[in-house]
Amino acid sequence: MHTTRWQRYGRERTPHHMTNRRPWLRRASVTAVSAAALVALAAPAEAATASAAPTAATAATTAAAADVDYDTWQADCRAVMDEALPYLQQRIADTRPGEKQAIVLDIDNTALETDFGFSYPQPANKPVLEAARYAQEHGVAVFFVTARPGIIHAPTEYNLDRVGYESAGLYVRGFSDLFRDVAEYKTAQRVDIESKGYTIIANIGNSPTDLSGGHAERTFKLPDYDGQLS
Repeated sequence: MHTTRWQRYGRERTPHHMTNRRPWLRRASVTAVSAAALVALAAPAEAATASAAPTAATAATTAAAADVDYDTWQADCRAVMDEALPYLQQRIADTRPGEKQAIVLDIDNTALETDFGFSYPQPANKPVLEAARYAQEHGVAVFFVTARPGIIHAPTEYNLDRVGYESAGLYVRGFSDLFRDVAEYKTAQRVDIESKGYTIIANIGNSPTDLSGGHAERTFKLPDYDGQLS
C-alpha cells in the first residue's frame, strides 16, 4: 500500500495558482453553465450512503484542514493512478479473444478538477486523463457515470471532449434518478454498460458511491478527504 502525501498533510507546501478549495466555489464550478438548474435538480438525491466494495487503491480517510491544498490533491491522485495504470496496461495486454473492454470514470474531482478548476471548461485531472488516454489508444471504451443532472449533459460532454477525453458514453441522472440512491443509480449504469457486451476492467472514482455495488473487475479510489471534495 502506498503511503500517500496527504498522510504528511501538515508539511508546508508552495502555493499553487489554484491552491485551495473553497465551499462556495465548489458549487460555482459544478454549475458553470446552468447554476440554478443544477442546484435545484441535484439536491434531492445528494445524500446517499453506501459502503464501498474493497478497492485496489484506497485513499486515506481524513484531512487535517478545512481546505484541501491543490498540490497535495494532485500528488495523492498521482499515487492512486500510479497503481491503476500498470494494472490497466497488464489487463489490456491480456485481452481475451472477442472481449470488449471498458473503464468507467466518475467526473467531479475524478475526470475533471471540479473543486479546483474555477473555469469552464473545467481542466482535466491529469493523472486520470493520462490513464484514460492510454486505455483509449489501446481500444478500450471510456464511459462516464456521474450524478450530474441531465440538464447539463451537453456542456459536460463538451467539457470532457475539449480537455482530451473520448467518451464512449456519458450517463447523467434523469429526473427520476434525482430521487434515487446515488450508489444504486451508478451501479445500474454499469449494469447497462455490461449489457452492451463490455467487460468493465476498472472503475475509478473519489466517493464510495462511485465504487460500491460491483460490476467492475477492479476499483480505484481517489481522495475525497473524508467528503471534503464533491
